[in-house]
Amino acid sequence: MSKVLVIRLSSFGDVAMLVPVIFSVAAKYPQDRFSVMTRKAFAPLFENLGFNVNVIPLDVKKKHKGIRGFFKVIRRISTMGFSHVADEHNVLRSKGIRYFMKMSGRKVAYIDKGRKEKENIIATKNLAVPLKSTVQRYQEVFDKLGFPAEMVFNNYFDFIPRDFSSLRSIVTEKRGRWIGIAPFSKHKGKIYPMDKMEQVVASLSKEQDTTIILLGSGKEEQRILSAWAEKYPNIINPTGKLNLEKELLLISYMDVVLSMDSANMHLASLVQVPVVSIWGATHPNLGFFGFRQDMKNAVQIDLECRPCAVFGELPCQRGDYACLERITPDSIIQRINNVLDKKN
Repeated sequence: MSKVLVIRLSSFGDVAMLVPVIFSVAAKYPQDRFSVMTRKAFAPLFENLGFNVNVIPLDVKKKHKGIRGFFKVIRRISTMGFSHVADEHNVLRSKGIRYFMKMSGRKVAYIDKGRKEKENIIATKNLAVPLKSTVQRYQEVFDKLGFPAEMVFNNYFDFIPRDFSSLRSIVTEKRGRWIGIAPFSKHKGKIYPMDKMEQVVASLSKEQDTTIILLGSGKEEQRILSAWAEKYPNIINPTGKLNLEKELLLISYMDVVLSMDSANMHLASLVQVPVVSIWGATHPNLGFFGFRQDMKNAVQIDLECRPCAVFGELPCQRGDYACLERITPDSIIQRINNVLDKKN
């Protein structure tokens, strides 16, 4: 029996994209054991993937922070009998862990993030050939370790029953169409302007048999979403009321999710909900598109300066964020309605 340590600490969306791979590998090798080391907040994503999958949660902000925290992790994993290490993160912390494990005789493989390929696309704007998806890159790590596996994952709730009653404090029952709207992201280059997004919310909230469910976190996001919920009809704002398990459950009942290039796109993908995604500074062809999502539902415009960043973290060189500002609310609404019409 092999024992495989899998490392992916952040970010939220990247961790979510690891779920289909872990399930598929663990399903093919039931005689082996797979332990996913990730942030404590992300642990629920892996807790129900199979009897041979478990989680090593890290508190990277306190208990496992810095050099002392690193050596606490090393001491812990050195006694757990791992035979293999799959470094799906390839950052300083994970490099240190895999170096220690390699020196201790474990077989090690790590992700090739394709940094040069991505930098080349940013420099040349040549998008003719899409890069490998992050999911594919995760799979390649297991291939190198000797655990190749076909993708057999479909839906997170194939493994645990959906219990709608646990959502009773937020919704009483589902009526009509549910549209999830997740208008935020970490970087400005990936956020559709709030005034235009409000127009989308206002228009959709007036449609017959339609409920809008807003998704966000943090004080400022809560302030904006609360204002929309008070201003427009048929809106539910569960911000601050959901843990990760309940958020996944709630998303699973939605008919479509409108998201930025952000974690909610990946969460919806885990529960087979179609996503209309908005792309500004970044681009789906860089490898971060939602798992099994339809590229036709990626809303974006062609500009000679796009994409300008892999993660959307750089300030706009034009100064006007035209990649986002020029996307019309009507084009987004039309794309959402196209998805809903296909489901009917």
